[in-house]
Amino acid sequence: MTRTPDEPALLTPGPLTTRIETRRAMLRDWGSRDRAFIALTAELRRRLLAVAHGEASHVAVPLQGSGTFIVEAAIATLVPQAGKLLVLANGAYGERMIAIANRLGRAVEALRWPEDQPVEPEQVERALAADPAITHVALVHCETTSGLLNPFEAVAAIVAAQGRALILDAMSSFGALPIDLATTPAAAVLASSNKCLEGVPGIGFALVERQAIAAAKGNSPSVSLDLHDQWRGFEGNGQWRFTPPVQVAAALVEALRLLEAEGGPAARLRRYQDNFDTLAAGMRNLGFRLFLDPAVQAPIIATFHPLDDPRFAFDRFYEALAARGFLIYPGKLTRADSFRIGCIGALDRDDFQALLVVIEDALSEMRR
Repeated sequence: MTRTPDEPALLTPGPLTTRIETRRAMLRDWGSRDRAFIALTAELRRRLLAVAHGEASHVAVPLQGSGTFIVEAAIATLVPQAGKLLVLANGAYGERMIAIANRLGRAVEALRWPEDQPVEPEQVERALAADPAITHVALVHCETTSGLLNPFEAVAAIVAAQGRALILDAMSSFGALPIDLATTPAAAVLASSNKCLEGVPGIGFALVERQAIAAAKGNSPSVSLDLHDQWRGFEGNGQWRFTPPVQVAAALVEALRLLEAEGGPAARLRRYQDNFDTLAAGMRNLGFRLFLDPAVQAPIIATFHPLDDPRFAFDRFYEALAARGFLIYPGKLTRADSFRIGCIGALDRDDFQALLVVIEDALSEMRR
């Protein structure tokens, strides 16, 4: 596909490039209390659970808003006022959970690692053993700050063995990286419509253990972000409590159907891995270095050091790519200059080969 500034490839961690079928699904108007939309919402909730094999143990609770909305809603709803949250942080999104818990007035502790180092399960085990007041643990599966993959399964096993509840921020992993709630314990998995599911922005969702959501009545200080009440509404009449983003919901259902047709998360991961491998090899040939060690790199987003050349300036580089129909992201690291290129969305190897040609052209232009 030819890329232009008017129809760019979004090489970002979301919003991202979507398929035409997903965009077409937004052309219909829906009555939010109509039986057809209630049926669509039921399909949405059912398909979200199926992605993570959570049908037997969890319920799906979609919520209007971005991924941060669902993270805040989950912390507010699932961590009671007398509870205590331990956040495992090695990037901006772990830090954001700490800020949310503090704003909500919840007791919160943090274990921190550098942005290029994964969470160490042994430290988590020691922290839980030392502090019986901790009731919940929060982990970012794939830290979008860098693209780092944290050891979800190992941490989940430790948290469960210690009798605590795990809240997993799977914003940048859900729909591609393996998450199996039938075998890996997690009280809640949080994600959004506009990342690996390849929908459009506007819906966050939580897959929550039935017992955990049933026990959460009255915890949330918010009306609109109360996941317990949102769940009770869906269970009672199949409807959203407040005006839903109906076109976004329709697009997400279509995106979930396309995910199934592609072969599910395993097939999507293979495509993303191929995207990443194509990008990484090409960028290495052009002189760029990845920020992360390959052992902890997820094929979701790649963080690169700037080119070691005094003529390289990120703003000029960004504008040169944007003018040719490719949008990338600036870095989000606190200790190193960087920029990021997403490998997710409705893109394949051909798109990344075209990107590399454009990058080489942009670099030649900057060196003149």
